[in-house]
Amino acid sequence: MTTVAEILRSKSNALVFHVSPSDTVLDALRLMAEQGIGAVVVLEGEKLAGIFTERDYARKVALLGRSSGDTPVSDIMTRAVRYVHSTQTTEECMALMTENRLRHLPVLDDGTLVGLISIGDLVKHVISQQQFVIAQMEQYITGGW
Repeated sequence: MTTVAEILRSKSNALVFHVSPSDTVLDALRLMAEQGIGAVVVLEGEKLAGIFTERDYARKVALLGRSSGDTPVSDIMTRAVRYVHSTQTTEECMALMTENRLRHLPVLDDGTLVGLISIGDLVKHVISQQQFVIAQMEQYITGGW
């Protein structure tokens, strides 16, 4: 079984982009656009205060006619953040994401943010594992051992 720590090690960019609760939604959107990401964690100092996603923007700003430049992230971020520990398995993460319709999970160890994984990270890992198994089976079937 693969752990979250292994997924984080395999990521080409393990940086976790963040904003503060007082940053505007527009600031958060600019960061997300610059980095090509769909979510940023919201940190108050070193502490996880929430997460801001494209979904938060669409439902809590755009649809309600709020101004991105005037609205602080703290007004619309998701405060009840689901997270995982680096020792948890990819299967546990996928179950949590599916059950709660999440695309991103912060990774906390001893209360400290150590990473962020996405559903894309997990899918990439599963595909890689499947390709490995297929290659092994092909070698076995064709007598390549």
